[in-house]
Amino acid sequence: MTGSVVRAVDKNAERWRWLIYVALAMAGVMLTFVGARAQQRAAEDTAFRKFIDGYCEAWSTGTADAPAKFYAQDDGLVFYDVAPFAYHSLKEYHDGVQTAILNNAASIKLTAGKDLRVTRRGLIAWTTVPMHLAEKTKDGKTIELDLRYTGIWEKRGASWVLVHEHLSTPLAGN
Repeated sequence: MTGSVVRAVDKNAERWRWLIYVALAMAGVMLTFVGARAQQRAAEDTAFRKFIDGYCEAWSTGTADAPAKFYAQDDGLVFYDVAPFAYHSLKEYHDGVQTAILNNAASIKLTAGKDLRVTRRGLIAWTTVPMHLAEKTKDGKTIELDLRYTGIWEKRGASWVLVHEHLSTPLAGN
């Protein structure tokens, strides 16, 4: 009887040992998955930081041609800007901003803040970031605006393009 009890205890201990091995292996797999996802997210955040900085540099050239590469070319896309209220295609946006803002600027500088937020769901991502616009007009005026920016990006092939964006400025005193 003692021998069968010892065998049962040994068999039970062996089962527990295997269960612990399996649990440790699963924990290792999960940690690897979580680590890989964190690395992917960090890489995406870095990529979108480059997109946003490049976007700001393009708008800072003073021409609406330079930033066009960041936008989807589809008709019917809506872009909200600080002036006027809305544009309903990239062509309308290009021409409107060029006429309303850029043609009157002697120099213009758009800068993205540090608080960039990126959220991605499959082929769609949205970014939010505070921005600052500094403009010297051709008649010598200086315009300084703090802006709130939201961009909706869609991955098309290997590229991310803007399919919607919203720029706004807080009311004075806020």
